[in-house]
Amino acid sequence: MKNIAILTSGGDAPGMNAAVAAVIKTAFANNIQPWIVQDGYKGLITNQISKADIKFADSIVSRGGTVIGSARLPEFKEEKVREVAVKNLKKLKIEALVVIGGDGSYQGAEKLSKMGINCIGLPGTIDNDIVSSDLTIGFDTALNTVVNSIDAIRDTADSHNRCMVVEIMGNACGDLTLFGATATGAEVIATKESPLTKEEIISQVNELKKRNHRSVIVAVSEKQFNAEELAKEIMQKTGYDSRHTVLGHIQRGGKPTAMERYWATRFGIYAVEQLIAGKSALYIGLDGNTLVGRDIESTLNAAPKDRTQEYDAIRKINKGV
Repeated sequence: MKNIAILTSGGDAPGMNAAVAAVIKTAFANNIQPWIVQDGYKGLITNQISKADIKFADSIVSRGGTVIGSARLPEFKEEKVREVAVKNLKKLKIEALVVIGGDGSYQGAEKLSKMGINCIGLPGTIDNDIVSSDLTIGFDTALNTVVNSIDAIRDTADSHNRCMVVEIMGNACGDLTLFGATATGAEVIATKESPLTKEEIISQVNELKKRNHRSVIVAVSEKQFNAEELAKEIMQKTGYDSRHTVLGHIQRGGKPTAMERYWATRFGIYAVEQLIAGKSALYIGLDGNTLVGRDIESTLNAAPKDRTQEYDAIRKINKGV
């Protein structure tokens, strides 16, 4: 193998650049020419593919987002569109592709593998929703952003004796909310996997008010409630002065943490090693402290992570507060 390309796809995530840098450096260390694809799968179609160098790799490790760009391309599901991508790669004699992204990105990688391009997928998403990996690239940094934000919100909530509704990203996965709420002592947690009704949330806030809590944090995953309306309803029905904060895209940005850079680098190295070994259509995941390669198709069909015990434990101690 003489040429490897790399792209980032889907939502950006801190640490993607560290993984890109690791792929580039590992390729050079094995006498392989690395190539950069600009703007995800879109770049394969528009032929935005260029040679990478070590200087570029060294300059991006600490940067947030993805410097090579990302774009969503629903049309990539069409075979005729993928044929253009394969043609452009083969023109440059690129035999393999590393794809950093989420589930949708893996579907594209699996299809390209069947068309003769060896593909390896790396988990890049702040949501931590790749079920076959304990950790995804971007999660640790986003979690630290959530924690720092809730800590700051707690300061002002304590000052004014308020209930604060905080909406946290995660798509259909509640890990950012669960981990962030646990790390900050948020009193109420509601996610898609472990939902609460408005009435249940209001009841819990009422109970906390009776116990003279100076402040209350209600941590909710996105797409569960309208945060502003929920805060208003809490205020109307409990008498607790309430406000809302939607953390939004701040969770996707910022310099990646040290842990993020470490694992992203490990992921990138391992991906190239698997390609050199002749592997394809694999997704690289973290199992404990061990990197493992799994079949992409089985990864896409795996059951969601079960966090029931974690939710039960946190809610149990919150009831005793």
